[in-house]
Amino acid sequence: MFTLIYITASSVDEAASIGRKLVEERLAACVNIIPSIRSIYHWEGSMEEDEESALIVKTSHELTPQIIKRVRELHSYDNPCIISIPITGGSRDYLEWLDDEVKRP
Repeated sequence: MFTLIYITASSVDEAASIGRKLVEERLAACVNIIPSIRSIYHWEGSMEEDEESALIVKTSHELTPQIIKRVRELHSYDNPCIISIPITGGSRDYLEWLDDEVKRP
């Protein structure tokens, strides 16, 4: 089983740094970075609006806990957005490639 993990970061540089580490360490087969998103949210009692970057991480479901742990170690936020979304289908060839590229827990 595979999953997408959606992560927000403070900048494209932070997103790239996290993404590189996840791929280098074989926790992710591929990371896409969306360089600029606008986030609107409540934080510590006030409404915030910030420019952020987003990562879309493609990996095996079993690696999700390790990715969450690693992102928390690398991330500048106290409480980073890290959301796992199951992949329920897709190109068999792509999913086989994804499976070959990640390490097994």
